[in-house]
Amino acid sequence: MPDESIDRCSPATRQWVDEAIRRVQADANRSADTHLHVFPLPEEWGIDLYLKDESVHPTGSLKHRLARSLFLYGLVNGWITEGTTIVEASSGSTAVSEAYFARLLGLDFVTVVPRKTSPQKIELIERYGGRCHYVDIPIEMYAAAERVAADNGGHYMDQFKYAERATDWRGNNNIAESIFEQLAMERFPAPEWIVVGAGTGGTSATIGRYTRYHRHATKLAVVDPENSAYFPGWATGAGDYATGMPSRIEGIGRPRIEPSFVPGVIDLMIPVPDAASMAAMRHLYDVTGLRAGGSTGTNLWGVWHLVARMLAEGCRGSIVTLICDGGERYAGTYYDDDWLAAQGLQPEKHYAAIERLLATGHWSPP
Repeated sequence: MPDESIDRCSPATRQWVDEAIRRVQADANRSADTHLHVFPLPEEWGIDLYLKDESVHPTGSLKHRLARSLFLYGLVNGWITEGTTIVEASSGSTAVSEAYFARLLGLDFVTVVPRKTSPQKIELIERYGGRCHYVDIPIEMYAAAERVAADNGGHYMDQFKYAERATDWRGNNNIAESIFEQLAMERFPAPEWIVVGAGTGGTSATIGRYTRYHRHATKLAVVDPENSAYFPGWATGAGDYATGMPSRIEGIGRPRIEPSFVPGVIDLMIPVPDAASMAAMRHLYDVTGLRAGGSTGTNLWGVWHLVARMLAEGCRGSIVTLICDGGERYAGTYYDDDWLAAQGLQPEKHYAAIERLLATGHWSPP
């Protein structure tokens, strides 16, 4: 009887994959956990605010965690082997991190990015050996990435599809587990709220699932910038909601609801004006010296909304949010007054509302 078995994985291929997984895991082992900064609030409020600084990862953003998980997911599924060209659709930071890991494994990397992606991010992608394929309309990224992968015989990482499943939400060194471990010695070790944005939806899915699995009372708030489909889709229950419009806040906000977005784990969504994101981002720098990107500002505007809510309800506890990436990537955009003026963004009234809240406990956003 003939041998009809098919060996799809040679010893050499398996050996390469084993070594690739070791390198990715070694990178994680070399990296210390990210800092949990304390933002100063009036002591009598009984509210503690923590900022988890994801900008200190080797590639400078929260997306370093996602890229590591996506590479491991692709390796263990047999999608990434020696010589595989890695392809992604990204507004910038995920591509930077994936370019880093592709170079670590000696693989070619191509990313499809909107033409308006910040020059600083493009420079970082290319510094790690990645190549950029540009689209003028952001929603065209997905189809373009599929074509580039097919043309190169490569693997389309598809962060928007796999983000919620590539990370183990039960624990295993995910961001939620890290937050709770770092809060263990604080006066409110289980936060009242965790506030994040939704880009792929993977971070909110991981945190929401983790808190429920471990039976924490912590609630999850997701902030959403202008033009994004997530808030209106969540509010109406329309899982196929789409705006088709680009977000000015890089890294969060999508023109459609992505497959990795899990609305059922979210307790509250807060729509945030782009001018408010700029105000909160700049206020953070003025108060703490921490220079963060626009998505961090979006997070913080949601935080101030919740701080005011807790004060009004007489609720004591802690809030945690993320510093998603560093502000140096946006020197020519978010930190440039001429750019803000060209975009019609006027953050002054929103900035004043934050200062008034911190001085008086009164919240009156414009």
